[in-house]
Amino acid sequence: MKKWLFVVLIAVLLTACNNDAGETDDKSQETEQAKVVLDWTPNTNHTGLYVAQEKGYFADEGLEVEIMMPGEAGSDQLVASGKADFGVSAQEAVTEARIQDIPIVSIAAVIQHNTSGFASPKDKQITSPKDFEGKTYGGWGAPVEKAVLSSLMKQENADVEKLNIVNMGNTDFFTAVKRDIDFAWIYYGWTGVEAEMRGEELNMIYLTDYSKKLDYYTPVLTTNEKMIADNPERAEKFLAAVSKGYNFAIDNPSEAAEILSGAVPDLDPELVKKSQEWLSPKYQDDAAQWGVQKQEVWENYSSWMYDNGLLEEELKAEDAFNNEFLPE
Repeated sequence: MKKWLFVVLIAVLLTACNNDAGETDDKSQETEQAKVVLDWTPNTNHTGLYVAQEKGYFADEGLEVEIMMPGEAGSDQLVASGKADFGVSAQEAVTEARIQDIPIVSIAAVIQHNTSGFASPKDKQITSPKDFEGKTYGGWGAPVEKAVLSSLMKQENADVEKLNIVNMGNTDFFTAVKRDIDFAWIYYGWTGVEAEMRGEELNMIYLTDYSKKLDYYTPVLTTNEKMIADNPERAEKFLAAVSKGYNFAIDNPSEAAEILSGAVPDLDPELVKKSQEWLSPKYQDDAAQWGVQKQEVWENYSSWMYDNGLLEEELKAEDAFNNEFLPE
């Protein structure tokens, strides 16, 4: 009788252990759903996201991440409303949003320094902001454009009112400079590299050559205040994976380019490769780690925007960005 009871007890214990193990296995396989929305069509600014997805870095953190296109609503609106958990934006957009009480927060800088500037074909002979006078600039209709142009031109005693500013919308840069305009605002890491591949020489006037205050973070990764308050662990997991993705791209630009091209077949793989080679060293650049942001950078640019009448009030910089979700 005692022997029978002993056998029954062992069986019960084994069954309980097996059930516990099964529950543990089920829990380990549970994943959180998350959405990240891009700011534009996929390009090498976004490589780390695609690497994190392809290499399983998101899965390692227990996340199943959908990479979304912005559509008409735009990245900031989708993140602010909670329709996307994370987004790709830029410091200037986050600054304007914060002033309007839109609850988005920058949680990582994708690139440490501003790589944008005013580009023109070499035969236009635009080598300094003084040469903007009498020319036609093609933009997208944002007030910040005229403010930046004016700021640069003033340094050379040039008058922005002598510049013709037109809205070129989504017209391709290379088409526009042959047909409608003399110069435009580009990111060299994509359009500039494409010009090199086409054999078309450009004159490039970088914003950072004229003002330290214009060396702002663009792009950045964002989330909303609700996520920070209610689910900070998800933000930590997301950035742990994304940091691995961008660090992989820093160390392995060719393989990272192949991953992006494989995920987005419509992209020119040769352009992706060349762009990635140019951009990978600039992701972290002189920062202590990828993604980290400095308060002085936020203060410098927001004060520039305020001084140029682009903000109704001064930004509380410490509320606009957050480094705490980056891996230690």
